Amino acid sequence: MNNKSLVSIDDISTEEMVSILDLAKEFEKDPGQNLLGNKVIATLFFEPSTRTRLSFESAISRLGGKIVGFTDASSSSVTKGESLYDTIRTVNNYSDLIVMRHPIEGSARLASEISDVPIVNAGDGANQHPTQTMLDLYSIRKTQGSLDNLNIFLVGDLKYGRTVHSLLMAMSRWNTTFNFISPEELKMPVEYKLYLDKLGLKYYEHSDFSDIINEADIIYMTRVQKERFSDPMEYEKVKNVYVLRNSMLSNTKENMRVLHPLPRVNEIHTDVDANKKSYYFEQALNGVFTRQAILTRLLGLK
Repeated sequence: MNNKSLVSIDDISTEEMVSILDLAKEFEKDPGQNLLGNKVIATLFFEPSTRTRLSFESAISRLGGKIVGFTDASSSSVTKGESLYDTIRTVNNYSDLIVMRHPIEGSARLASEISDVPIVNAGDGANQHPTQTMLDLYSIRKTQGSLDNLNIFLVGDLKYGRTVHSLLMAMSRWNTTFNFISPEELKMPVEYKLYLDKLGLKYYEHSDFSDIINEADIIYMTRVQKERFSDPMEYEKVKNVYVLRNSMLSNTKENMRVLHPLPRVNEIHTDVDANKKSYYFEQALNGVFTRQAILTRLLGLK
């Protein structure tokens, strides 16, 4: 991965994935290594972000790096009409690596073709979010002891949810059974199902999961993303379709864990937070270690 960009989870081989997860485990034990002492990392967030941006900044700061960039497109020259091409060509002069979130699918790939320094995709529209996927893999392996032979429930917005798209692509490297739980309007896009068909992996589609929840090893909840809907009425129809409550977890597997890329709205009731099977806040912490691993690997420092 040295000096390459990370735009899609497909940019990483299975061996590289495992190596990054192993490196993240090292950083969890010792996150304060001064490896970025002479490096400047640009964080360009054309879309709002809390966890992704702050965990990247925490990862960089703990490694001794410097951060430049913006947290909102309104504070950049985009408001003056500057193109993405010109922004990237300019910012790559100031930095050793660029972390970018952008609302348009394919923007990260375009940036990687323009930039002289590595680009890390921190989410491009409804496409992919590969660093979130790596922290998800880290969380799954840490709680399950393996990435193989697991039953993964993906719940909620499977149409626009870039985190579930990336996670599906990554977990398809192993013998995974997928259960897709969504309303008809937010079903998993057909291209991902065709991809699983080609690999011979099992998947099942459901409109409800209360009667099969005890089969899950991982329940990956997602919010219905209001910002992806052009019609507010369509959003109102589906926004509260799934709410996970603590009472629903009583007969689930002992090792089962509930993940969520956050932010949540109301799809996980707060009464789940005290249950030892909830793992979404620890999952967010794991983002620091996995992003430290990714940054240092891309810069050839580890």
